[in-house]
Amino acid sequence: MTDTAAPAAGTSTGPAASPAAEPELGKGRRGRDARAANRRRRVQTWLPELERGIPWVDLLTPEQVQTVHDASMDVIEEVGVEFRCDDAIAMWKQAGAAVDGVRVRIDRELLMSLVGTAPSSYTMVARDPAHTVTVGDGKTIFTPSYGAPYVLGLDGVRRPATREDFRNFTRLNHLSPALHMSGGVVCEPMDVPVPKRHLHMMDALLSLSSKPFMGAVTSMERAEDSLHMAGIVFGQEFVRETTVMTCLANGNTPLVWDKTMLDSVRVFAGANQATLFSPFVLGGASTPASTLGAVIQVNIEALTGVAFSQLVRAGAPALYGQWLSTVSMKTGAPQAGTPEICHMNLLTAQMARHYQLPSRCSGSCTSSKMVDAQAGYEAGRNMYGVLMSGTNFVLSTTGYLESAMCQSYAKWVLDSEQLEMMYRLGSGVSFDDLDEVLDTMREVPPGGHHLGTAHTLANFQTAFSMPEMMNSDNYEQWLADGSLSAEDRATARCREMLDEYVEPTLPDDVRAELDNFIARREAELPDMVS
Repeated sequence: MTDTAAPAAGTSTGPAASPAAEPELGKGRRGRDARAANRRRRVQTWLPELERGIPWVDLLTPEQVQTVHDASMDVIEEVGVEFRCDDAIAMWKQAGAAVDGVRVRIDRELLMSLVGTAPSSYTMVARDPAHTVTVGDGKTIFTPSYGAPYVLGLDGVRRPATREDFRNFTRLNHLSPALHMSGGVVCEPMDVPVPKRHLHMMDALLSLSSKPFMGAVTSMERAEDSLHMAGIVFGQEFVRETTVMTCLANGNTPLVWDKTMLDSVRVFAGANQATLFSPFVLGGASTPASTLGAVIQVNIEALTGVAFSQLVRAGAPALYGQWLSTVSMKTGAPQAGTPEICHMNLLTAQMARHYQLPSRCSGSCTSSKMVDAQAGYEAGRNMYGVLMSGTNFVLSTTGYLESAMCQSYAKWVLDSEQLEMMYRLGSGVSFDDLDEVLDTMREVPPGGHHLGTAHTLANFQTAFSMPEMMNSDNYEQWLADGSLSAEDRATARCREMLDEYVEPTLPDDVRAELDNFIARREAELPDMVS
């Protein structure tokens, strides 16, 4: 493939395999079986980025926004932020910041002039143009979970994640209608040596899905490998000018950007790839025990990260991000589903809009160890708060358990369906068919019904959400169907999805070049971290 090749087009997934015949249990049962068979004959669809049809919630008054801004600028100028990287320090000195060792104090005018060069939105180009998305300016995308070293398998057993788990979740992410990316570290493949792990993750993300993806950020070398592998698929010159991925840079709260993250930012921002600047916040431990204090600290760290990316390359896409959890003052453990997290998500999204930056937060998070009521309550509350916040890039929306330590197959299925309903909620209400609605209301007399009207027959499949994982049958029907829990239904559906998956194949020459690069780099890299 030439360096300037355009993105290769992916292929849509094919039809599901024919379901096995079930025993007939009477006429009513046959009708239900036929309807179930029809549901299994699925046509793969994908949802574009969400263009909001409902307003977001601004908790702060303009005066309070200014208060948060002024407080943040005061701390940046008086206390400063550590940039633990010699090259970053040299860049800040050249820009005119006050530098004392690794401590950088940035004048507010300088800081805001740098932040002002970052775009308010950006487009990620996918190898299948159907999956190209725009982030920011009122649009929202949903993306998979990130970083879990364990999985809760289809057999209900918690175990270390493997390379095949990573590949399976990438396949599932490709199939999900409401997920807009294949992922990043969708789980840690613990059976692959750390120095070589990024090669196999990038290979899966690039080959098993034609959606946008995230690159490796755990060293400059791994970031460069990620960029090169993307270049094999898209063209080397293409990926040094065109955004095809969004990469994660976690700040070390409080007030530290370390060399690992800064080196990765230099690679990705230098190639015009987007970076999520996401302080890793444990409210009450790494920040003051205060919602407002945590938000001010996020504001400081996110803005200084964005500003650094603009030193690397003015105009490079950069997101105002965060990962937020409060800490239990009884145990010190992270809590993923408290109402204060919703407040923080609302406030940080509002501050990002103030700076005209796209924003990032986390979605269906829970501290639960299993797919239970706690997992449902916490994930649902978090996602609703995220939707109301107007955040643009929502990470960790599927499968998340144990405060990001575990990825569940069954919860992935349940969360993915919930994303479709959140998408529907965020899309708002349409007036497009109002005339037809009023016509049919005139046709149906008082005391009649609308079940057989032309309007109902034309619209019943799309008028209202009909989630498959949420059982609405009566008790007797539920009992006859096996008394399945939501987790049982989701586990069965996950197996079906993996059976239905069809790989969006790469051209043979691209596949061969990826294989050769991975083989060469595996031979060069050690098995152990030095």
